[in-house]
Amino acid sequence: MSTTQSDRLRGLLEPLVTARGLDLEEIELSKAGKRRMLRIVVDSDEGVELDACAELSREASDLLDASDVMGEDEYVLEVSSPGADRPLSEHRHYVRATGRLVKFQLSADGEKGAGELVARILGVDDEGLDLEVPGVKGRKATTRRIAFTDIAKARVEIEFNRKDKKEEEA
Repeated sequence: MSTTQSDRLRGLLEPLVTARGLDLEEIELSKAGKRRMLRIVVDSDEGVELDACAELSREASDLLDASDVMGEDEYVLEVSSPGADRPLSEHRHYVRATGRLVKFQLSADGEKGAGELVARILGVDDEGLDLEVPGVKGRKATTRRIAFTDIAKARVEIEFNRKDKKEEEA
């Protein structure tokens, strides 16, 4: 997708998305056979309900049809929330992942060098993260601090056996 079209789409859709209390995470335009596929990814601190995606899809469709940003060719519109294992790249992504287990790829210029780290996010501030590194072979978990500048990539790890916060409180 050209930068100009991407900017026009973002300019058109972002006010609609933010009016719903959501963040516009991604806009992706790709080919799907003879048609084009426009994928809009939205999120919020509380997550995104299916009904909210459906309502936003209807409103975005009306807005796009009333504008010339997509041109005359047919397209398929998809509005969704990011997957559970999406990459963490913005400060708000780390805040939303607090309490979750995350796999980090650390940059070579970091305090302890390059490498991989799997840890639970305990806290987030403007400079970095406070983490709990699980113990190995019966050892206790340890805490660690990493700066955002030391993170090359980060992705939430899916945990099938972890209790939800609400279950733990009950």
